Amino acid sequence: MRHLLLTVVALGFVLSADAFAQQRAEKSNMELVGSNDLQARSSYQPVIHKQGNRWIAYVGHHGGMALNPLTGKQEPNGTSIIDVTEPKQPKYLAHIPGEPGGAGEAGGAQMVRLCNGSDLPRADKNKVYLLRSYGTSGHEIWDVTDPAKPSRVTVVVSGLRDTHKSWWECDTGIAYIVSGPPDWRTRRMTKIYDLSDPSEPSFIRDFGLPGQQPGSTGPVPTDLHGPFSTGPKGNRVYFGYGTGASGIIQILDREKLLKGPKEPTEANLLYPQIARVDLPVDAGAHTAFPLLGMQMTEFANQKLRPGGAPPAEHDHDDGPPSSKTQARRDFIAVVGETTANECFENRQMVRMFDITIESKPVGISTWTVPETSGNFCNRGGRFGTHSSNENLTPIYYKRVLFIAHFNAGVRALDVRDPFNPKEIGYYIPAVNSKTDKRCVGTGANERCKVAIQTNNVEVDDRGYIYIVDRANTGMHILELTGAARKVANFQ
Repeated sequence: MRHLLLTVVALGFVLSADAFAQQRAEKSNMELVGSNDLQARSSYQPVIHKQGNRWIAYVGHHGGMALNPLTGKQEPNGTSIIDVTEPKQPKYLAHIPGEPGGAGEAGGAQMVRLCNGSDLPRADKNKVYLLRSYGTSGHEIWDVTDPAKPSRVTVVVSGLRDTHKSWWECDTGIAYIVSGPPDWRTRRMTKIYDLSDPSEPSFIRDFGLPGQQPGSTGPVPTDLHGPFSTGPKGNRVYFGYGTGASGIIQILDREKLLKGPKEPTEANLLYPQIARVDLPVDAGAHTAFPLLGMQMTEFANQKLRPGGAPPAEHDHDDGPPSSKTQARRDFIAVVGETTANECFENRQMVRMFDITIESKPVGISTWTVPETSGNFCNRGGRFGTHSSNENLTPIYYKRVLFIAHFNAGVRALDVRDPFNPKEIGYYIPAVNSKTDKRCVGTGANERCKVAIQTNNVEVDDRGYIYIVDRANTGMHILELTGAARKVANFQ
């Protein structure tokens, strides 16, 4: 009996310890600076935008309803606007309601992008503009010059079947808008617009993978998730298709995409393509983040075999042919999205691809959080990667990449050597009274757990890190500390 009692006590201690662990933050080389509950709305994309002397966070939300204390009304989840000039005391300024009647991927207003009118070629130079999805049905532009008093400028496109993660070039006004027009065979492709004057959207073309276009036959390739453009200077657009399975990476010549023949025939859709990589069925491509012009000191003395040099347009070495090395190379960090709770599917992770010779990308490394490091499959909710930050601040770009990892929080990776990415820090927020449960099973077999679901991450040009939670926990503002901070460039 004594042994049985000790066993029960020991088991109770373990259970209590697990429960306690969920109630406190877990961290390494990262510290909490400030937080905001975002009105307990399920959150997707944060974008941090400098407006004069202020820093404003714009956060897109999944579908659902919540009380807006500023108006005293229940409002469909849309876009939260928070002043983060003082990150220790973020101030909630406004909520723009999203599309009503939905939850999760339906409804809401998941995606936000910002441009200053002073950067856009034909806009009002005194204004600040927000491009956002409106649920699954359309895309809108808002005037957020006064972030506490947003006003809608125009509807870019409506009548869609789906939307998602768009991209807006502020220097040109070109926007790559993820959309689902009724006549296409896929829920998500790209509609390209000239938004250099946000009040007068000008349609350029539709684009997708061959087999997705109207009138095509055969299997339909997996849906687009989102693009990343390097603008006219880099002349590349990187596309990620398929969030958690059968992913596809596509590298496009931007000028050919914008100026090439527009009719969506198979030949015209292939015209701007430089490379396409079809991933295995267990790998997705939620985010394709370019790491270009990486200085690889490991290969500084490695001479290239004759005939083995990259194409001239991507040859970054200014020395004579006999001295060319592999010291400067280009990569893409491809991040898949885990979608099932409690490890009931293939795990998604970070996959690095060497694209120095663009027409022949090659996978070189993978990275994931070890499940046993935190018993993550049993914590509840999703465990696996979702997305990376997308801000190109010199503080972090080509040095530290931040990965949203659902119940494993946000992870900081040293990517100075993409052949061997290393984790240098992490932060898992504590659950709170607003954190929503995540369930598996149905009926009598259903079980639910309350768990952190760090959904997306972004950084600003001051070096602060912003994470938002899919399970309603809110936004946390972080900073690197210790050895991890030394990897970044705060000079």
